[in-house]
Amino acid sequence: MAKIKHNNFLDTVDAVISNAKKEGVIHLYAEGESFSGREIRINGKDHFHFGTTGYLGLEQDERLKQAAIDAIRNYGTQFPLSKTYISHPLYRGLEERISKMYNNPVIITKNSTLGHMAVIPCIIRDEDGVILDHQVHWSVQSASQILRTRGIPVEMIRHNNMDMLEDKIKSLSTKCNKIGYMADGVYSMYGDFAPILELMELCKKYPQLHLYFDDVHGMSWKGKNGTGYVMEVLKELQDNVILIGTLSKTFGASGAVMVTSNQEIHTKIKNFGGPLTFSAQLEPASVAAATASAAIHLSPEIYDLQKILSHKINYFNSLLDDTDLPLVERNDSPVFFIGTGMPVTGYKFVQRLMKEGYYINLGLFPAVPVKNTGVRITISKHNFKSDIKGLVEAMVYHYPLALQETNTDNNRVRGAFYLPELKFKNLENNEGLNIEYSTTIKNIEKKEWNKLLGRRSTFDWEGLEFIEGVFRNQEKLENNWSFHYFIIRDKNSIPILATFFTYSLWKDDMLSPASVSQLLEEKRIKDPYHMTSYVLSMGSLFTEGEHLYLDTSHPRSKLALSILHREVEVLQKELNANMLVLRDFNRSNDLNETFHEQGFIKVNMPDSCIFTNFSWTSIEEYVGKLSSRSRRHFGKDIAPFEKMFDITIVGTITEGQLDKLYELYINVKNNNIGLNTFLYPKNLFTKMARDNNWEFIILHLKKDFNSYSKDPVGVMFCYKNLNHTYVPNYIGMDYKYSEKYQIYRQLLFQTIKRAKDLNFKKIDFGMTASFEKRKVGATVIPKFSYVQAKDNYSLESIGLLQKRS
Repeated sequence: MAKIKHNNFLDTVDAVISNAKKEGVIHLYAEGESFSGREIRINGKDHFHFGTTGYLGLEQDERLKQAAIDAIRNYGTQFPLSKTYISHPLYRGLEERISKMYNNPVIITKNSTLGHMAVIPCIIRDEDGVILDHQVHWSVQSASQILRTRGIPVEMIRHNNMDMLEDKIKSLSTKCNKIGYMADGVYSMYGDFAPILELMELCKKYPQLHLYFDDVHGMSWKGKNGTGYVMEVLKELQDNVILIGTLSKTFGASGAVMVTSNQEIHTKIKNFGGPLTFSAQLEPASVAAATASAAIHLSPEIYDLQKILSHKINYFNSLLDDTDLPLVERNDSPVFFIGTGMPVTGYKFVQRLMKEGYYINLGLFPAVPVKNTGVRITISKHNFKSDIKGLVEAMVYHYPLALQETNTDNNRVRGAFYLPELKFKNLENNEGLNIEYSTTIKNIEKKEWNKLLGRRSTFDWEGLEFIEGVFRNQEKLENNWSFHYFIIRDKNSIPILATFFTYSLWKDDMLSPASVSQLLEEKRIKDPYHMTSYVLSMGSLFTEGEHLYLDTSHPRSKLALSILHREVEVLQKELNANMLVLRDFNRSNDLNETFHEQGFIKVNMPDSCIFTNFSWTSIEEYVGKLSSRSRRHFGKDIAPFEKMFDITIVGTITEGQLDKLYELYINVKNNNIGLNTFLYPKNLFTKMARDNNWEFIILHLKKDFNSYSKDPVGVMFCYKNLNHTYVPNYIGMDYKYSEKYQIYRQLLFQTIKRAKDLNFKKIDFGMTASFEKRKVGATVIPKFSYVQAKDNYSLESIGLLQKRS
């Protein structure tokens, strides 16, 4: 069966970044002949700078500047030789001072990214395992993927989830010698901290556990000698902890530092730490500037600088306390994150603040989940209190306007970040549009529904009545769905939008490679619900096709989409669904930008196939309309085998016949996990046999070709939609005969013949196996869906982001 093209991560990042760039909020260029740190010039205008990571302002310190200038004059612009051979003359002094700061051996690296690439493969042995916090910096995650090629297990947990971490430790403890947990000391977007004391307690409980911290955002502004947040908590570096700090950002120079109390590890990394061996060393100017900064860190002056910054952080916090701005994490770090929820709201908010003369960073995917977009504000020594006060006043004024401009509200944003809601009731901005909502198709007028969404797959009014009858009040969780119908009308009651959603249990690997599903299915023998999640999805797992009616000619169509998004977000929260999915859209749809702005990411689905070319009156004429290659295929693999079958088309069958057909369905389901869903209950097929809209195309091998059994060898379960669309929903086959007698191809051909005999206008062949369907004349249509999840961990677990596959 056809598989999904697993390129979603790069495609999604490209789309999100491209949208933000078009909105003028990223990929900007600073201007001017000098910097003070307080202001930054963009597009000819000076802005107060609230986007720096130089929190202590040391990058503008005259001592660092002079040291760099002197180093260039004395030693040149670079020292082009590997440190394995010989280090620059200034290196020894830098290493001695940094080592004195930490009171432990250190290794200087070109930057933290290369540092992780040097350290992680050295400290993790083949018999070890790794667990990553989902929000640990990308550079740590990227370096860890190298370990997979060595067969080392690399697991992941939700952000700061200690219960999940302990479960992973237990799972790996019998397989691994040591277990490395990797996290940030201070996280770069929300400014929150790793629960270091809790982690140290886990280390006592599980001696296999070792900790690896990236503390580049905790450096200098915290800790003895400015050694960072992690050292502030630990006081002394334990033997089972490795620390990565920075010599750039708030340290004011360039480079990074690895710190360990284990001399053996230090020696191994220095001897062969990948980029340490093969990459160039820091330039003389960077080494000199870092040495000057280290001198400041070893002096009492560092504590004066920390105190100055702390006062400004506290001042900013006190001002934010008097506002309704949704601050995601309140703490004493210099990193603040104000949530906007949807990317489009973030764009508008940043644009408004830049017009007022304030530069802040937009925090967007993949650094944060798409629906958790917001603005990252950093406080530095450069900021005056008047600047800080002005920024807060500007945010208080412009934030509600950005919300209103994008048809959202403060409580909706707070819901996305699990923050307490404000006490006032939000005023819904529907601008005269009316929302009709129902939990059953029976409350929707049949004629209108069929006019809007009939003739598509199995979700005309009658089809949905059938599906509701099967998937309500069932014993098994996977077969017990809830249904949610939306119609949005204008003031004249004319429908602008109509759709339906189902809330159901999905396998997390539904869209993953088959190899992943095979491994998980082995685990599901003992635990049927291993790695499953509840999803609120447009359409249903039973239906395929464009589940959204949208009158794009209506001037309020975009508003109607925004209202729908708001309503289903509320529903998602009420149902506690792990994911919200909008399916299925053709490549030609023009809603891509709109959905991205609202916090969805686009994912590839298996190709869909339709057949519409019924302008023939004989089989010869049908074959003549096929491509030359398909004609050869028909002559070789279809036509010669038709005479070998007894072909019957029935609407009702006995219980015994149904048992045989259900077995054939199970054969196909178990043999194909390209789109891995739960097995449907027999009750579904029983109801098909009692419904006039369903029929069965059944193949029996004639006695001359099968003298052993009278059982059917193939079946197509077909739905008749409004005498317009014929839908072969599911297939069943006996694999003992399938290849020899080309059963699958014969069923496709017989489906086309049957639809022609009934005078249908279209066949919805559905997803997967597009190569085979194309050979019988079907048109292949690439399909996309749009997904919004609680966090990026959810997206990756269900196989929609293949960043770490």
